[in-house]
Amino acid sequence: MGLMQSALPPMNVAPAGFSIERDLAPGFAAFYRPLHERFTPRQQELVAKRKQVLATSQEGNPPNYRLPSAATTETWSIELPAWSRDQRNQMTGPSDEADLCVKMLNSGAPGVMLDLEDSMANTWDHLMLGMRNVISALYGELTYDDQKRGGTVAIKDSPTVTWTRVRGLHLSQAGIYGDGLTSASLFDLALLVYQLDLSRLRHPLAVYIPKSESAEEALWWRDLLQTLAEYKGQPKDYIKCMALCESHPIAFQLEEFAYNLRDHLLGINLGRWDYMASLIHFNLNDPAWVLPDRNTIPHNVAFFQNLRTLIPSICHKHGMLAIGGMTALYPSREDPELNERALKVLAEDKKNEASCLMDGAWTGHPDQNAIAVAQFPEPNQLASFKPDFDPHPDMRPSVAGVGKITIDGTRAAVRTVIRYRNGYLNGKGASLLDGYMEDLATDRIYRLMIAQRLRHGVVSGEEVSRLFDEELTKLIESGKDAGTPETLRDARKIGEAMILQGHFDPV
Repeated sequence: MGLMQSALPPMNVAPAGFSIERDLAPGFAAFYRPLHERFTPRQQELVAKRKQVLATSQEGNPPNYRLPSAATTETWSIELPAWSRDQRNQMTGPSDEADLCVKMLNSGAPGVMLDLEDSMANTWDHLMLGMRNVISALYGELTYDDQKRGGTVAIKDSPTVTWTRVRGLHLSQAGIYGDGLTSASLFDLALLVYQLDLSRLRHPLAVYIPKSESAEEALWWRDLLQTLAEYKGQPKDYIKCMALCESHPIAFQLEEFAYNLRDHLLGINLGRWDYMASLIHFNLNDPAWVLPDRNTIPHNVAFFQNLRTLIPSICHKHGMLAIGGMTALYPSREDPELNERALKVLAEDKKNEASCLMDGAWTGHPDQNAIAVAQFPEPNQLASFKPDFDPHPDMRPSVAGVGKITIDGTRAAVRTVIRYRNGYLNGKGASLLDGYMEDLATDRIYRLMIAQRLRHGVVSGEEVSRLFDEELTKLIESGKDAGTPETLRDARKIGEAMILQGHFDPV
């Protein structure tokens, strides 16, 4: 057990000798301390409540809808700013890669989300680099050196809306105050806002809120956004946001969550890969919920489709945008056959989202932008609200007969777990593997799928260990992955340890 425990990924910690007074922006330490004292205890209480809800679900009492309230019965709406009305595609990618950030911002996409969370390795150096890139990008000043064509590439002037995703409430940041912890969400957003000259932004600061699990968490974000806006001398509702629906419990509280955050919230995004992982996690002990191999699950499977139609109904009822998820299969400029298949899948996927009355989608490659945008009516589908929608669809429809459960699928999951973690150990929070863009969310799906199959006797522990051994050997022999045989071995050890010890929170 000691070996397994030591193999788990460490928390993000500031470097040895770090001093918040000396090593961050002048004056930030005095600014941050009262925020930490006010918001970190609340964050820790919310995380503790999450654990209770998860345990209750795994004991046989899964999440469900709430009783009627002002959020669901009263008439209320938000005012969608003109600059955010068209979000038919939001390009997303890690903020620590300057070249990718510039390419996304120059892609012509209506929106770009610069990520400090799932697609970026959660380590101090990457966080600080990502933060610097975000600030530079928000000012329109970020550049990169083009090694292929030569010269420096800068951000072109455009109406693209730039969003920043900070780390979620589930994460803490170590090393700021000795052995104590501070909220990672608080740290990221406070450090960003403190350093920004708001007069240099093209539109009000816009952020993405990830990993929410209850309507009460929206009140934490509301209070923080308003406190930071007031510090900057702005109206309380200055900072705008979108929120991701990435957990099973929040799917039952979307309208209540939006109501609590209504002065800031412009839309809700279905983060479907994290949602799939959460769905497995909350139903891990239910033998009727053993999911098939991931890539045999159709994009319009009922547990997605029911949520995919609910989100636009709730959003359009209150004047907000509904954004669809990421298509994992990536285009390739080197492989024409893969490229054609990827773009065909993309068009089908986004057309399905548009038919569910979504207003836009996420993509991660500039070649996907035009196809994604073309699937959605311009600028949005807000006028499509149908007042007679079902506010309580089945969020756990049967998965019987969906896809296939195979040993090859388990093997593919094992292989991806090793390869993703190896990329992470080499500083990559997202990696293109066998044509699919895999990030923390999809890695989490695979680890949970393996655990689910172990739990319900689909495979044995011996079989899983054998698959890890065999796939590790193949990967080392191929020599195609980043790093060294040592990092691949470490990745294999960490991946299996997380599965066997039940570490499935998105870290």
